[in-house]
Amino acid sequence: MSPYELRPIVPTLETPRLRLRKLLMTDSQDIYEYSKDPLVAKHVLWDPHRSVAESRSYIRYMQRKYRTDEAYSWGIELKAEKRIIGTIGFMWIQPENNAAEVGYSLSRMYWNQGIMTEALSKLLEYGFRTLNLNRIEAQHETDNPASGAVMRHCGMRQEGVLRSRIINKGKYVDMVLYAVLRREYLSPGAR
Repeated sequence: MSPYELRPIVPTLETPRLRLRKLLMTDSQDIYEYSKDPLVAKHVLWDPHRSVAESRSYIRYMQRKYRTDEAYSWGIELKAEKRIIGTIGFMWIQPENNAAEVGYSLSRMYWNQGIMTEALSKLLEYGFRTLNLNRIEAQHETDNPASGAVMRHCGMRQEGVLRSRIINKGKYVDMVLYAVLRREYLSPGAR
């Protein structure tokens, strides 16, 4: 059975501090607040947002993905503040291989608080237990080791460096590839 046959439409996922949910137009100001930060945008493929309208455009794009059941991102809502502080999701899903890639971004105000580790852990659980994926991978730029630390905390293993893998902000960048397999994730004592 492919992941698409198993997946409920944009389920809400919860952790002790977070609610991972679909993005709404009412989230546009929250998204703009962290997406305008050049340091948040430094290691992702999008440029800092220049206006709330640009953030609304991103939400419309994501809502189209929700309707077509493509790979998509959840908003990371901090329950205590009832606002979106980042996004996390599947960049792609290959049903034929039961594989997916995860990507994420987070407001700089919440870095180094274990929030992204909590969100990624929940997404891995969803991918393996609900979608029945076999492999979930993620990449980070070599000069963004904090992202690699999040991946390692969640049980992902470094598999190698992909030299000049992508062009980001006008230059070729090397990417570190991490992955975790279903059997590793589900094995007793793995995490």
